[in-house]
Amino acid sequence: MRVLIADDDRMTTLMLSQTLENWGFEVTVADDGASAWECITGDDPPALAIVDWMMPGLEGPELCRRIREAPPPAPIYLILLTSRTSREDLVIGLESGADDYLTKPFDPIELRARIHVGQRTLGLMASIKRLNGLLPICSYCKRIRSDQDYWEQVENYITEHSDARFSHGICPDCFDKVLDDLGADSPSPEPSRT
Repeated sequence: MRVLIADDDRMTTLMLSQTLENWGFEVTVADDGASAWECITGDDPPALAIVDWMMPGLEGPELCRRIREAPPPAPIYLILLTSRTSREDLVIGLESGADDYLTKPFDPIELRARIHVGQRTLGLMASIKRLNGLLPICSYCKRIRSDQDYWEQVENYITEHSDARFSHGICPDCFDKVLDDLGADSPSPEPSRT
């Protein structure tokens, strides 16, 4: 997992980098908020970011707000790192969009626990895919228009955009209609209900 450390204090970034690398993480360092923003919005954003509250250019809470307002393609777990210890600061930090809050000087055991929470959270987020928004569906044939402006079967679209899978059967009403369309006179076995 790639972790971004955004902090203008060289000693903190050095200690965090060495600690995280010893735990097997790939570490990227940004020494100000603007560089952190570029890293997060770039082609290969980190999965987790440890962001200092006070940095030149763009402070931690503002960086968190921007990330939540324009989220990157993949989820990112944000830990706000600061020497601010008041309850009010904690609330401000979390309300700005941080997922967690860690005070300086950091305790490696607490840091590791909070990173594990981040990893579990990201794992859960990766396993959840859901559809949202409006689905353009034909009122006659019930096909859905895809993002590429192609009309496809509902089950194809839903399978592509979620973790749902379909099994096919025939309901009793459709079974009777098919029999009528085929001109079948004798009843057949009960239709599959799966």
